[in-house]
Amino acid sequence: MFTIGADMNDREMMQLSQQLGETLRQLGATVTTAESCTGGWIAKAITDIAGSSAWFERGFVTYSNEAKQQMIGVDGATLEAHGAVSEPVVRQMAQGALNAAAATWAVSVSGIAGPDGGSAQKPVGTVWFGVANSQGEVRAYLQNFSGDREAVRRQATVFALEILWQNIRQKA
Repeated sequence: MFTIGADMNDREMMQLSQQLGETLRQLGATVTTAESCTGGWIAKAITDIAGSSAWFERGFVTYSNEAKQQMIGVDGATLEAHGAVSEPVVRQMAQGALNAAAATWAVSVSGIAGPDGGSAQKPVGTVWFGVANSQGEVRAYLQNFSGDREAVRRQATVFALEILWQNIRQKA
């Protein structure tokens, strides 16, 4: 396994992406991403791998609430009731991206990377993740990362890749 953290270097992130891709390729499966605070970094890490077009369907960067609603069908009432950084929203993001891309797997992320935007209930570094598959399963994960904006976003990207890979391997 990989060490999830701000210290994971680009080479290690590439190795993780390669292992994820190899697993998807062996299964004949595809993946899509729905990203907010990572701004496309998960999709970049995936597409840094040569041949990723065989298993990466597409990525959605849904930074605003409007984009989450328009592009991947997140319910406005859910956003209003829980906020973008919440379990119900990342679940809907993952399911919506999975449906929109007609992929086998989806990973979603929404969080507070900082330096502003945090609160007592959701401090900077709070990040929610969703993983959905075409069998109708959706899981959510909460992490609290530390460091500056770059560190939080890197840790979120690595965690998303790792948790996606773990979920896929469990179902293989």
